[in-house]
Amino acid sequence: MACNWNVTKYILPVTLCSVLIFSSCKDKSPKLPIVEAEKVKTDNIEIYGEYAGQIKAFKSVEIHARVEGYLENMTFEEGKKVAQNEPLFYIDNAQYKAQVERAKAQLSKDEALEDKARRDVERLRPLYEQNATSRLELDNAEAAYNMAKASVMMSKAELAQAELELSYTVVRAPLDGYISEQYTDIGNLVGQANSTLLATVVQRDTVFVEFKLTALDYLRSQRSNVHLGELDSTRFWQPTVTVTLADNSIYKEKGIVDFAAPLVDPKSGTFGVRAIMPNPRQELLPGQFTRVKLLLNVLENVIVVPRKAVSIEKGGAFIFVIRPDSIVEKRFIETGPEQGNNIVVNRGLSEGERIVVEGYNKLTHGQPAIWVEPKPTEVPASEQPADEPEAIPLPADSTNLPADSVQTANDSLNSGIAPAQPQNDSNHMVPVDTMAPKPQPADSANQIKTTNNKQEEKQQA
Repeated sequence: MACNWNVTKYILPVTLCSVLIFSSCKDKSPKLPIVEAEKVKTDNIEIYGEYAGQIKAFKSVEIHARVEGYLENMTFEEGKKVAQNEPLFYIDNAQYKAQVERAKAQLSKDEALEDKARRDVERLRPLYEQNATSRLELDNAEAAYNMAKASVMMSKAELAQAELELSYTVVRAPLDGYISEQYTDIGNLVGQANSTLLATVVQRDTVFVEFKLTALDYLRSQRSNVHLGELDSTRFWQPTVTVTLADNSIYKEKGIVDFAAPLVDPKSGTFGVRAIMPNPRQELLPGQFTRVKLLLNVLENVIVVPRKAVSIEKGGAFIFVIRPDSIVEKRFIETGPEQGNNIVVNRGLSEGERIVVEGYNKLTHGQPAIWVEPKPTEVPASEQPADEPEAIPLPADSTNLPADSVQTANDSLNSGIAPAQPQNDSNHMVPVDTMAPKPQPADSANQIKTTNNKQEEKQQA
């Protein structure tokens, strides 16, 4: 018994050390980072410029009194729609009616004189042919007849002028549109030396949006072969304009740029641009200020990546690329404009390459990594498909990993730690379900402790 006890006393520490060493070796097995990666895609990117703009009426006409007189009546409702040629104001017309009557009387008088002069010529011409009268008398009769005809023409013109002035006493709408408030009251004398402004009619079913374009944006549009104010049928897009309403909502209708100023304002260094925009619901009011968003260019079939995948350091912007052998490559890129959550890559990437979009902070250049596809958008539980084994790509050199490292793969996935991977197939993909942990033997330390207790009980007996 003493001999057995001595042997056991020396065996126990050795066994415990072996168990601890084996456990420590298992914990230090290689663990590869798991990242989300997706393929590089191409898209059309729209380039916009934003400016301060102002709404202008498509047509705005001021209504003035064209003849002098006292304002007698107003027949419209302020702020409402009026039709073209609709009567709006009435001016006292008594004096203009009198002028018309006087012009008519003068015309009648001149027509009578013309008729007499005509008959005198007709009577003297045969007498002159028979040498019964002199040539002087015939010439005087013909001159009087021509003067009478001229007087008739003059009287007709005066009558037309009098009738025109009489018509001006009824002020009519020059076009279809909405009328402003009246600028003078009934009973006032209007149409004096300075023509009196009575009201304004605006046509706003269609409006203009005017804004100033910077010299830099103008230069960029010219270099992109986009000539503002000219429609180009060779493009699938046109320079469209959207405006923001007072509540910061986007106006539903879009406008088309129809005019660009031919010169630059020397005071501001900008030049004027105008777009025509439909306004069927009268949401845009002439005179109001708004924010204008102009489509300057469309970059077609350019490489775009998620903004979150791009990192910036002192050397520039870079992105992590997963090579076909699952090795990570840190690659510097040249970025372009942004649209939403995407950013254009002008140089450094090719379509079809796989880039890291999540988990790149765990990576270094040249190390192997395990990549998975990005998680899809969450859907209701009733619509989710049945769970399937998830495929995890493995690096090409993972065949040398210890076999027992597979035991910790499932636990590492659940805890968010990259597991050491088992030997991979030719496609570098292995289902997660095959990484189930092996059954573990009973704890060796507990078994040794139980044996030791039994020997002590025997010795005491």
